[in-house]
Amino acid sequence: MTSNDLPNQAQNQGKDPETWVTGDEPMTGPQASYLETLMQQAGRQDEFDPSITKRQASEMIDKLQKETGRGQGST
Repeated sequence: MTSNDLPNQAQNQGKDPETWVTGDEPMTGPQASYLETLMQQAGRQDEFDPSITKRQASEMIDKLQKETGRGQGST
């Protein structure tokens, strides 16, 4: 299977959020849910802002995954 055979979503997972065409749209429901979970685990639930963009949510998720150790694969 080549990258041309993959759905667009799978191909876009590694792209820099700064280059996303839809990055300025409101974050998705799944992003909001996961972000809330990560913020609770990091003790930062009071910082949740439901009005952020997809780009901002993605960047915050990446940062919180590093802080909490989630999403880093099994060790």
